[in-house]
Amino acid sequence: MKTNLKNLSDKLGYNFRDITLLKLALSHRSVGKKNNERLEFLGDSIVGYVIAEELYQRFKNDDEGNLSRYRSLLVKGDTLASIARQFEIGSYLKLGGGELKSGGFRRASILADAMEAIIGAITLDSDIEQARICILSWYQKRLDNIENLDLKDPKTRLQEYLQARKYDLPEYKIISVNGKEHAQIFQIDCYVKAFKLTITSEGKSRRAAEQKSAELMLEKMTLGSK
Repeated sequence: MKTNLKNLSDKLGYNFRDITLLKLALSHRSVGKKNNERLEFLGDSIVGYVIAEELYQRFKNDDEGNLSRYRSLLVKGDTLASIARQFEIGSYLKLGGGELKSGGFRRASILADAMEAIIGAITLDSDIEQARICILSWYQKRLDNIENLDLKDPKTRLQEYLQARKYDLPEYKIISVNGKEHAQIFQIDCYVKAFKLTITSEGKSRRAAEQKSAELMLEKMTLGSK
């Protein structure tokens, strides 16, 4: 774990007045009671609001359906985890022994939660306007290019890909459900018979895990066909 949080602050583009907030934002629940879950709760709401307002202002002619799909793409866990990787958040995380051994610093769900917690920490250290500035700077390229993205969800795209080739539809199976009731992690298998491929992914809901599995399955199949 890297301990020079000044370097991380520089990467984020925000200097904390109270560095203990950043430390807390990087503390996974596996370390004990002093963890980032409450900051994650706050940050989740803030990033959703900031992105929703920005989309509303940018795309004045789009209906509610398109705006919702744009927002879903931008605030989903995979996107937040991708942003976290750009800042190398994983190398700054404070994890319990079990999570360290299992590679928790690379896990998308943990990275996404930490990114939300950092947003919550910035808000408490300053205000929501400063959090907005940071969020929009991190999301700038994604916001600028979002109209070029396919708005269909991964499960739909995978289904259409297979149907177009007259293959059987994918099968999804729950492998495990772990964690407390309010913070469960679902592990899902996605199996495609025609390719004899199985992809396993996890998410905070069955739907989220299925979508992630479908997305990875699409990537694997389309890369393999090139």
